Amino acid sequence: MRRGTEGISQRMLTLTLRGLERDGMVSRTVHPTQPPSVEYALTELGRTLLDPIRGLAAWAEGNRTSIQNARARFDAQFGKSPAPTATAPPKRAPAR
Repeated sequence: MRRGTEGISQRMLTLTLRGLERDGMVSRTVHPTQPPSVEYALTELGRTLLDPIRGLAAWAEGNRTSIQNARARFDAQFGKSPAPTATAPPKRAPAR
């Protein structure tokens, strides 16, 4: 899985998979090999998301040009925006 997730840190991948495991979307199996290997699989609940995700992917593919055009207009008006990061947003000061 790591090879297919370029641009995602090992920590973020691990946190995401653990969250999906906690939510019941994936199961995790540790194999006692050297080094240990871990296998993830969709659960029955996780498989119920396949059709909606396929629909979202089809929508994104069908609207790719419109999205690219919108980004180009935005970048032309405001300057190129940095890529979003997976870091937590900054903490806000408490309200007074």
